[in-house]
Amino acid sequence: MRGSHVCSVVSSLVLLWLAVAAAAQKGSSWKTLNGNAPAIIAKGGFSGIFPDSSEFAYQFALIASSPDTILYCDVRLTKDGLGICLPDIKMDNCTNIPDFYQQGRKSYLVNGVSTAGWFSVDYNGTELGQVSLKQSIFSRTPRFDPSFFPILAVEDIASKFKPPGIWLNVQHDSFYSQFNLSMTNYILSVSKRVIVDYISSPEVSFLTKVLGKVSNNTKLVFRFLDERTIEPSTKQTYGSMLKNLTFVKTFASGILVPKNYIWPVSPDNYLEPHTSIVDDAHKAGLEIYAADFANDFTFSYNHSCFTNLNKSKTNHGKPLIISHNGASGDYPACTDIAYQKAVDDGADIIDCPVQLTKDGIPICMSSINLMDDTTVAKSQFASETAVIKNIESVLGIFTFNLTWDDIVKNLRPKISTPFSSFKLDRNPRYRNAGNFMRLSDFLDFTKDKDLSGIMISVEHAAFVAEELGFDMVDEVIKTLDSAGYSNQTAQKVMIQSTNSSVLVKFKKQTKYDLVYMINEEVKDAAPSSLAAIKKFADAVSVEGNSIFPENRHFTTYQTNLVESLQNAGLPVYVYTLMNEFASQPYDFFSDATAQINAYVQGAGVNGVITDFPATARRYKLNTCMNMGNKTPSFMAPARPGDLMQIISKLAQPPAMSPMPLLTGSDVAEPPLPPARTAQAAPSLASRMQAHVAIVFTVAMLLTCHHLV
Repeated sequence: MRGSHVCSVVSSLVLLWLAVAAAAQKGSSWKTLNGNAPAIIAKGGFSGIFPDSSEFAYQFALIASSPDTILYCDVRLTKDGLGICLPDIKMDNCTNIPDFYQQGRKSYLVNGVSTAGWFSVDYNGTELGQVSLKQSIFSRTPRFDPSFFPILAVEDIASKFKPPGIWLNVQHDSFYSQFNLSMTNYILSVSKRVIVDYISSPEVSFLTKVLGKVSNNTKLVFRFLDERTIEPSTKQTYGSMLKNLTFVKTFASGILVPKNYIWPVSPDNYLEPHTSIVDDAHKAGLEIYAADFANDFTFSYNHSCFTNLNKSKTNHGKPLIISHNGASGDYPACTDIAYQKAVDDGADIIDCPVQLTKDGIPICMSSINLMDDTTVAKSQFASETAVIKNIESVLGIFTFNLTWDDIVKNLRPKISTPFSSFKLDRNPRYRNAGNFMRLSDFLDFTKDKDLSGIMISVEHAAFVAEELGFDMVDEVIKTLDSAGYSNQTAQKVMIQSTNSSVLVKFKKQTKYDLVYMINEEVKDAAPSSLAAIKKFADAVSVEGNSIFPENRHFTTYQTNLVESLQNAGLPVYVYTLMNEFASQPYDFFSDATAQINAYVQGAGVNGVITDFPATARRYKLNTCMNMGNKTPSFMAPARPGDLMQIISKLAQPPAMSPMPLLTGSDVAEPPLPPARTAQAAPSLASRMQAHVAIVFTVAMLLTCHHLV
């Protein structure tokens, strides 16, 4: 039976619920009406992965979450009065019913609004027996849809899963009366056969009809919809009803509200001060529940800020939290405010990717191409674009095209938007905020901070030496010496590079910790590569897919790379972790914290390189990290490849090409060339200007030819 197979597979895939973990902490106090921990209610089960209200979704919710998780069912009625669980009154998107009843599309009045689609009231239980549930939210994976997920009755929820609690949500009571069906009679009837812990509805008339007729242990909850929506029985808006909670108390013991009722969001998507609704509900003697939580919806731009992290005298132990261009998920990369945010958020190491300006000044800039993270494209330097194939194959304006004064006086930083195609922008109010920093400014900034160290990344050193006449290694060493870092032990200095030649030169001239960055996806490191790396590096940073390879956003397996590197005495740091749900495989439930847990507890990495240090610090501070054998099951990391196994064979993505092995030849490089003298070759600037002139001339000729 496929159901037993999924149970055995998904039992190892668990969600990291830090809110639940907090509930396990001794001495925790809650501000709920009864003082107990907030209830965890699984809407339609684990509907972020599996189709809402499906067997897999309900089963997985009980396995992956807290043992007292309540299963939530949106109740609909069939033609023969059967109560079924469906997330929407229309069956079009949440089931495959159009495949079986192509002529079944009807139009009905739903709360006075003409609504077209397929409706459960047109079919009996037998007719719906061949219909399967499917994922109704298009941003979520449809790969589980080909598995047959029968529509479940309310009684099925109780008998199949035996949950610790059942929540029935009832909407559109008056709709069913058009078809001589009574939702009230059904709820009263099913309540005698099934223990129902909660009944919610946005309709006052329905709750008043069942009041006193269901068990005293069943809580009636009034569900608030959008504040401007009109409640059908009182004809008042839900916003106006919010001001009369004493009336709500006459027929309900609690209220269910959209989360923005509690913590509103501004029109431009920033958190505003929380409202008084929780206190107001408690004063009226009402419990309050919040709805509309999902990991893969758009969060407010300042939602990544976690308060009360208690970072004084920070424990800089494993996992090491290394910033990626500062807190670049919140502010423009490598700016003073991004670095300050990283420190405030509890980073152990903050980083500076060094680039050189035209006048040879080392600066902190996320990319050598100023087009990436500055406003240079809209500046007076926009005409200086060129393609330098030794760097990248796209047009760019590079740091070495401009002097430091050119940059600081004419350009502004620009926040990164790695997932703009998903409309997941970052902090637009601060899109161009902050100030650029030289390496010397960065070093002055870090001296008095609670950090275990700093990381300096050096790339393109051979190109800079040959083409520009600067020795990047020497420039970095001189700047570190001037800042006093060569003769202090309070903070360690880490030098990172994808080029072994850079690290070899640093090893000859300094005693800094050297980190070799593997910038390709590999499944393991051959003995020859391990031996080569050990000669010049103290640690290695690797891309996440080299630990958990992905296929169509599902992890497939765990490689041996971390184990091989660590057995060779090389600590491993994984890069680059982000909060945006689009950056995480489905196995991590669109949860940045669950992703960190997989790398730390599952793969055993020594550190994480992240755009959001606060998320890593929050993970690092949770007390479940030190519970030993008492660690809750939901703290276990997801096993890579298990979700993929549940997908039916017909829906499996094509097999991936085998990942390569890192070999000694991949690591070996010739020594860095010496910095050329001014007379050794034509300047790069002159060659670039010639290149731009040629491109411009060709473009003009083509334009003229077209006009002729």
